[in-house]
Amino acid sequence: MGKRFVNIPGGVFDMGTNAQDGFPRDGEGPVRPVEVSSFQIAPYAVTNADFLAFVKSTGYVTEAERFGWSFVFHILASEETRRQVVNVPQEVPWWLVVEGAYWRAPEGPDSDVADRLDHPVVHISWHDAQAYCEWGGFRLPTEAEWEYAARGGLAGKTYPWGDLLKQDGTHRCNIWQGKFPSKNNALDGYVGTAPVDAYEPNGYGLYNVSGNVWEWCSDWFSPAYHRQTAAIDLEFRQPTGRRSMRGGSYLCHRSYCNRYRVAARSSNTPDSSTGNCGFRVARSLD
Repeated sequence: MGKRFVNIPGGVFDMGTNAQDGFPRDGEGPVRPVEVSSFQIAPYAVTNADFLAFVKSTGYVTEAERFGWSFVFHILASEETRRQVVNVPQEVPWWLVVEGAYWRAPEGPDSDVADRLDHPVVHISWHDAQAYCEWGGFRLPTEAEWEYAARGGLAGKTYPWGDLLKQDGTHRCNIWQGKFPSKNNALDGYVGTAPVDAYEPNGYGLYNVSGNVWEWCSDWFSPAYHRQTAAIDLEFRQPTGRRSMRGGSYLCHRSYCNRYRVAARSSNTPDSSTGNCGFRVARSLD
């Protein structure tokens, strides 16, 4: 897929947002200057092909495989799979508990990734991502590194390319169009995941840092993040039970999950896996 890593020069940037379209309960603000040392980050999320190489080399079994199930978005599952589902979370009924769903069978046992090897690997827990990093000599980016790189050198913008979601009338990311959660018009070209090099990269050459899949970061998640961390090479290391995720996914929609903005944050427990969560890797320069 071209370059494996992009060099990100160190610097100071305004992290977070005070905008009204943000989610204060997520701790997106207050905006504050943050210094980040130079580092390297992958231009793409880890692909199915990448993860397949890791599994072939190590025999690694993901947590979704060990648990025997994972969460699949309802319209992506086949009719046969939907008929066999017996457990649906009441708070988010669009997620189906699908037995046999994991990275290689992302919509259940009757699916595979043979024609999606250049798509981001999904159904990956934080622990799974860590195992991949340890194998490859990588690490997960911190939240500060992730946001700094995702901004692509732009200051205070909503998205990696500016403040307009559709720049020059062109879709720049893979998110939901239509009425969530029942109808996705797929005007951006995709209902589920897109190839990791879809759309235009940002100013640093990073692809799909808005939409497509959520990406795990190294930090523990805290809504008080900006008030609890230092302003230089920050990383929240106090265990909270949840790890940070960035970037939004193909399921994000302004009416429900407007978290494909570069300042947006979310979290999940480190053993959780879903059909819209993956990761990208980073490296230090020391």
